[in-house]
Amino acid sequence: MPASKRTLLTADWVVGHAGGHHLLYRQGEVVFDKGEIVFVGHGFAGEVAARRDYGRALIAPGFIDLDALSDLDTTILAFDNHPSWRKGRTWPKTYMDARPYEMYSPEELVFQKRHAFARLIRNGITTALPIASLYYREWGETVHEFTGAAEAAEELGLRVYLGPAYRTGNPYVVTPDHFELHFDEERGFRGLADAITFCESFEGKAQGLIRTMLAPDRIETCTAGLLQRTAAAGADLDVPIRLHCAQGAFERDTVRRLHGKTSIEWLASLDFLSDRTLLPHGIFVKPSRHIPGPGRDLDIVREAGAALVHCPLVSARFGEALESFRTYRERGLRMGLGTDTSPPDMLLNMQIGLMLCRLAEHSATACRSEDYFDAATLGGAKALGRDDLGRLAPRCRADIVVWDLAGPDLGQIIDPIQTLMIGGTGRDVRSVVIDGRFVMEERKIPGVDYAADVLRAQRQFEGLIARYPDRTYGHPSVSEIFSSAYPVVLRPDS
Repeated sequence: MPASKRTLLTADWVVGHAGGHHLLYRQGEVVFDKGEIVFVGHGFAGEVAARRDYGRALIAPGFIDLDALSDLDTTILAFDNHPSWRKGRTWPKTYMDARPYEMYSPEELVFQKRHAFARLIRNGITTALPIASLYYREWGETVHEFTGAAEAAEELGLRVYLGPAYRTGNPYVVTPDHFELHFDEERGFRGLADAITFCESFEGKAQGLIRTMLAPDRIETCTAGLLQRTAAAGADLDVPIRLHCAQGAFERDTVRRLHGKTSIEWLASLDFLSDRTLLPHGIFVKPSRHIPGPGRDLDIVREAGAALVHCPLVSARFGEALESFRTYRERGLRMGLGTDTSPPDMLLNMQIGLMLCRLAEHSATACRSEDYFDAATLGGAKALGRDDLGRLAPRCRADIVVWDLAGPDLGQIIDPIQTLMIGGTGRDVRSVVIDGRFVMEERKIPGVDYAADVLRAQRQFEGLIARYPDRTYGHPSVSEIFSSAYPVVLRPDS
């Protein structure tokens, strides 16, 4: 093998992989050639073209985000503003009757993808399946914006699975105690057709960095026909299918009212579930405190080979959690992680998830740091059917993250994974390699002007806020819709 194409990385700690498990090398080495790992361990004997010693750092596999935020996050709009239907998170009938419109321009939507992808890289996420809210869309996502997303991913070097989201229905508020669902199945079928065309056109682009998926929206916004056609298309294309499912009370009640089953039972009756199915968030299952009585939702998911996508941060912000991560894993469920909100900090999600699991179990031994690290790497890879991702081992793709362990605020180290789980953040990511390319070095991504992008994102966000009364029940003013932690005092001349 020509030495001119080999790069050797060293650090105080390296996460290697052997025998189906991660392991830690002290003063370890990682060697890659082009986009492939060729060696992990100690004492590489071959010649190399370049060497980089990161010193007091951890070299680890990149995170796999199965539900990665890809627009301007709107969690802040709902964080302290409830109930959601009164604060514009569900459209009123008046907005439906007046015809919903796009809250962002096509150019803004493309920018948002690129901006979000850069943030994912900065947080150590090397493989991402983007998610964006359809609350702010006319109906579904477009091929145009995902063409732009593919171009942005290729430019930045992010590994992605892309596909525009589509749906056949949308909830709306008639009165404070009366919600309805508007269905337009043919429109949903057109969205699926566009998504299939996108998959056929973009699968394997950018030397394999760009893969595709089918992304029907939340289960309560889908008809049986759309889900059945999606499952058939996913099998024909051999791509992942992601469907947000078992995540909230409105969904639970709607699916029960329309179909007389839990969400998981309904999917099973449609033969929707398979080993290519990804299901965020998997909290409202039977039996649980959310759906009491006998049931076997989790067993149905396991038997189908589907994967649950655990998003602990966004769930915890709204008072929900799995019951619990440990029990799900012990039942043999395939589990990956997603961020689904801002910040796109997978490490923060892992920290919150671990604490929630221990709280649910009332036990400090309910789960350990490595359980969540495995889910963010090996679990995501297994969910995608990719044994060449999520680990640093020969013949795997060179998706590598360098974590800085030298910062004065991080704390002491006996095990770098535990130290990061106690005090680390995504801001401790120092450098990122994806498919053998250095996409970020010393927190700089080529071609990305962070300051300018933040200002542009804020301007777009403020434009969205200005339009919010149009799509809020009763059309109150912006100041009535959104509260402030404390009274805001403006300058007299403002």
